Amino acid sequence: MSQATKRKHVVKEVLGEHIVPSDRQQIVRVLRTPGNNLHEVETAQGQRFLVSMPSKYRKNIWIKRGDFLIVDPIEEGEKVKAEISFVLCKDHVRALQKEGFWPEAFSEVAEKDNNRNRQAQPELPAEPQSSGEESGSEDDSDLFVNTNRRQYFESEEESEEEEAA
Repeated sequence: MSQATKRKHVVKEVLGEHIVPSDRQQIVRVLRTPGNNLHEVETAQGQRFLVSMPSKYRKNIWIKRGDFLIVDPIEEGEKVKAEISFVLCKDHVRALQKEGFWPEAFSEVAEKDNNRNRQAQPELPAEPQSSGEESGSEDDSDLFVNTNRRQYFESEEESEEEEAA
């Protein structure tokens, strides 16, 4: 199977059906990613441990801090105590909350994420219709300033002198 075909099937599996965790499986939240396809997670009870990412997800699905996962426990693991079986997206979280399978401890975290996403995408205010010169005035004070670039400031005196010459 080619890499593109494999990626297509894995992404389709993750974004597709809603999965309900079995009795052995747990819903966990990602705290950090120390590397080597390992992720430090926290259960709803506050227990922290490492989980491994199966090879089918590697280089196909990206997991970041704050994401939720369904994991299968590993009995022989000392440090790595589980393996990722499913990556939950926002739609999966909502479905699990409606069905009552979502842990109470994570309810507050999921609501904060939803509120943060709503604030990140503010609605554009309707601009009032004004006449003449007011609409042509340039006020760049509300634009984003890139702090990684040098700031060049032009004074109006220099520009007036250049126009006169």
